Amino acid sequence: MSKWAPHLVGLATPLSAIICLMIGGWWMLLPIILLLGIYPILDTLGGSTTVHDVEEEGIGHDFIVHLHGIFVPLVVLALLFRIWDGIGSISIIIPILSAGLATGAAGVVAAHELGHRKPKSFSWWLGRLDLLSVVYLHFTVEHNHTHHKHWAREVDPTSSPWGRSIYAHFLRTVPLQLRNAFRIRPKDTSISVVLEIGLLIALAVWGMDYFAAFLGQAIVAIYLLEFVNYIQHHGLLRGEDERPNASHAWESRSRWSKYTLMSLPLHASHHLRSSTPYERLKPHDESPQLPGGYYQMFWISLIPPLFHRLMRKRVDHSGGVGGA
Repeated sequence: MSKWAPHLVGLATPLSAIICLMIGGWWMLLPIILLLGIYPILDTLGGSTTVHDVEEEGIGHDFIVHLHGIFVPLVVLALLFRIWDGIGSISIIIPILSAGLATGAAGVVAAHELGHRKPKSFSWWLGRLDLLSVVYLHFTVEHNHTHHKHWAREVDPTSSPWGRSIYAHFLRTVPLQLRNAFRIRPKDTSISVVLEIGLLIALAVWGMDYFAAFLGQAIVAIYLLEFVNYIQHHGLLRGEDERPNASHAWESRSRWSKYTLMSLPLHASHHLRSSTPYERLKPHDESPQLPGGYYQMFWISLIPPLFHRLMRKRVDHSGGVGGA
């Protein structure tokens, strides 16, 4: 089997959302069941891995990340089609969740990867389109110029100290990141915000149902993005003059999270060299290991006392949890 083949399973997330939104009815529950019900179980059943074996050319991996990027606006279009075609007696929350989970779990991950590509390239523009699809265009500026410089420092709004809940983190980090983006690239960020506002106004004029559905899926996607930021550096704050190292980022070696999220859980490796493509990220034994895969951590983070207890217990444990 080609080394890129296991990463194809991640495409089930956006594909299931597109297909189920087009079909409509109770089928739209399937992406929700997959992401929030089945995937956390597969995080456990799939076990963990420390294997770092990549193909030299990386063509297959590159194809996969671009497919993810292309599927993001298609998910949004499928959502808008469902609103246009009618949702019947089903709550509008169901198609919003289905789309938002897909644009968050697959789309923002792809946008993150593509945002590190050469500026103005096709890949970079595709990443921008993905972020526009969730009204979060400033992410690339803030992430590349603030987070990668100050990760795990108090000044970094995406890193959270011990004791802060995911709810407090979400309410705090979003406006602070937008503020940072304005400070770093005021012109670019202003253009981005104007584009996003224009898009929202156009949708509102088209119909408030379209506006509500689009904005709703964007909020879900943004929440997933900030949940990931939350767990990646929680409690691992470093001093202003302290050099960053792998111990300043949480790692997960869950096989299922790795393959469906384009190696995102190997986060320390990404920070130590941000230009490294996702297929070349590798585990670091200095990194503390999360109590579970990313899909499991989603549920755990919703219960702050449980989250903090488990994270405190794991913070002193470094590596050694991988399998074959």
